[in-house]
Amino acid sequence: MQILKIDPRALNANPDDIRQSKSSPPADALLLATVKAVGIIQPPVVSQQADGGNGYLIQAGHRRVRAAIEAGLDEIEVVVSDAATDNGAMRSMVENIAREPLNPVDQWRGIERLVGLGWTEEAVAVALSLPVRQIRKLRLLANVLPVMLDQMAKGDMPNEQQLRTIAAASLEDQKEVWKANKPKKGDTASWWQIANGLSKTRMYARDASFGDDLREAYGIEWADDLFGSADQDNRFTTNVEAFLGAQQEWMTNNLPKKGAIVEVNNWGQPELPKKAERVYGKPGKGDVTGLYLDRDGKVQSVHYRMPETKPAKGQTATSDGADVADDSATAKQRPDVTQKGLDMIGDFRTDALHDALARAPIEDDMLMALLVLAFAGLNVRVDSGAGGALYGGARFGRHAARLFTEDGRLSFDMDTVRVTARAALIDVLSCRRGMSNSGLVSRIAGEAIGADTYLPNMGDEDFLACLSRQALELAAADAGVDPKARVRDTRSALVDHFAGDASLVHPSALFAPDPQEIMALLRHAEISEEDEDAGLTQKEDAEGAAADDAPEGDLDDRETAYGIAAE
Repeated sequence: MQILKIDPRALNANPDDIRQSKSSPPADALLLATVKAVGIIQPPVVSQQADGGNGYLIQAGHRRVRAAIEAGLDEIEVVVSDAATDNGAMRSMVENIAREPLNPVDQWRGIERLVGLGWTEEAVAVALSLPVRQIRKLRLLANVLPVMLDQMAKGDMPNEQQLRTIAAASLEDQKEVWKANKPKKGDTASWWQIANGLSKTRMYARDASFGDDLREAYGIEWADDLFGSADQDNRFTTNVEAFLGAQQEWMTNNLPKKGAIVEVNNWGQPELPKKAERVYGKPGKGDVTGLYLDRDGKVQSVHYRMPETKPAKGQTATSDGADVADDSATAKQRPDVTQKGLDMIGDFRTDALHDALARAPIEDDMLMALLVLAFAGLNVRVDSGAGGALYGGARFGRHAARLFTEDGRLSFDMDTVRVTARAALIDVLSCRRGMSNSGLVSRIAGEAIGADTYLPNMGDEDFLACLSRQALELAAADAGVDPKARVRDTRSALVDHFAGDASLVHPSALFAPDPQEIMALLRHAEISEEDEDAGLTQKEDAEGAAADDAPEGDLDDRETAYGIAAE
C-alpha cells in the first residue's frame, strides 16, 4: 500500500461501486465547499486496472474525486491498494453502510477545536457549507450540562427553541431540572418539559423606551439573543421587574400635556376611565392620551374622550362656559372639586404614592410599619383556607415567593425583603376611588414617605375644569394670575401659566389627612376591638355552658364539650 499524488481526471470510476443513486445537491455542495476550503482530508482508495492497464480504478471515494475535479485541483493524494477479487464491491458496500455522520455533539466539539485554532464562525460555515446560524446553534452546546450532552450525543436532540432556553439557563438550574426530568434508560428526554422548567420571561431592549440612565438606575444588564433576526436589536433581560419599573418611570416623566397613565386588564388591554369614549382616529384638542404597558412591557398609547360635563340642575351653560343661575330654580352652590376631579385626585395620589414607595428613601422600621398599616386598608381582604388563594395567591407568587429557595426553604437577604416589601405595598395601597381604595391609611402612608413631591402637575384643562369658580380664583391668586370675568378665561390663563415651569398641586390632593379623621379612625378601631372582645366572651360562656351540660362519668365526653383533646 502506498500514497501517490495523481491528477483526479486520470482516475477511472468503478462500475461495481455500490452507491448508484445520485447524492443530494446539498450534500454535494457541502463536500465541494469542504474540498475548496481544506482540500481532501481522507485520500480516495484506488487500485491498478485489473486488465493490466496503466490506469487506476477508484475503489472508495468517487464523490471526493468528482469534487476535486469540480474544484479544479490538479493533483490529489490517493492510497493505492491491491485490487480485490470482487473488484471492490464488498469494500464499497461496507464503507457506505458503516459510515455514519457525526452527531451534533461531535460536530460542536470539532467546531470548537477549529475556533480554538483561529477559525471564525463565518469561515467554518463556508468550509462546511452550513449557515452561520447552524454553527452558532451548535456552539450553544458549550453552555449545556455534560449529562445532557451525553443524551444529545445519542441522537436525542431538542429543537432549536428548546436548546436556546436550556443554554440560557445556569448549570445549577439545568442540574436541578435534569434531576427532576431525567429519562429512564433507553427512553428519549422530554425536552419540552425541561425547557419549560428553565424558561424565563424575556424583555427586549428594542421595546424599552427608557435610556441608559434608567437602565443603570434599575440595574438592568442586556444579554444577546444569538438567534434573533439580524435586522433588529436582539438584546434582552430576564429582570422583568426592573424593566417594567424603568418603563413605568419613563412614562411618568414623559406624559404628554394632556396625558395619563392608564391601567390594563388581564388581557393586556387598556382600562379607560368610566364613561370615557375611545378615539380611534386622530385625537382632538380636548382628547386625552393614555400611556400603558402591554404584555411585552412595551409602552403603548391610547386616545380617549371624556363626556362633556352637564350643567347642574337649576343651572344653564352659557357659550363662554360660565354657569348662570336658572330663575326657575334655586341654584345650588357648586363644590370646590367635582366628582370627576375627586376621581382624578385619587389617581394622582395613587400614582404618586406608588412612585414614592418605589423610589423614596424609606427606613426599615418605617417599611415594616407601612406593611402593618397597609393590611388595615379598606381594600384588603384576608381569608383563611382555600378562599384565601383567590386574593393572596397572585400576590404570593409575585412577592412572597421571592423569599424562598428553589427547594422550598425560607431564605432571603435584607435587600430582597426591601424590594418585595415595596412591591407588596404598591399592590395593596391605593387612593383610587372605588373598590381599590385603601381609605385613610393610604394617605397616612403617603404623608409618611413624602409622596406629595411625586404628585403631577394638575394645572391642565382636564383638572381645572373640575374646579368651581371660587376654587379657580383661589388657585389663580396663589399663582399670581389675575382672575378674569369669565370662568373659561380664568381657566385658560391658569393653563397657560402652568404650561411652563410652574406646577399646580391642588391642596385637596395633598396626602396629609385631617387629624380629626385620624382620631375618628382610632376611636372606631377601639370600638371594633371592644365589640370583638365582647363576642369572644359570649362564645366562651356558651362553650362553658355546653361543657357543664355534658354527662358526667365519661371524661372524653366532657373534654369534647370543652373543645380539648385527651392526652
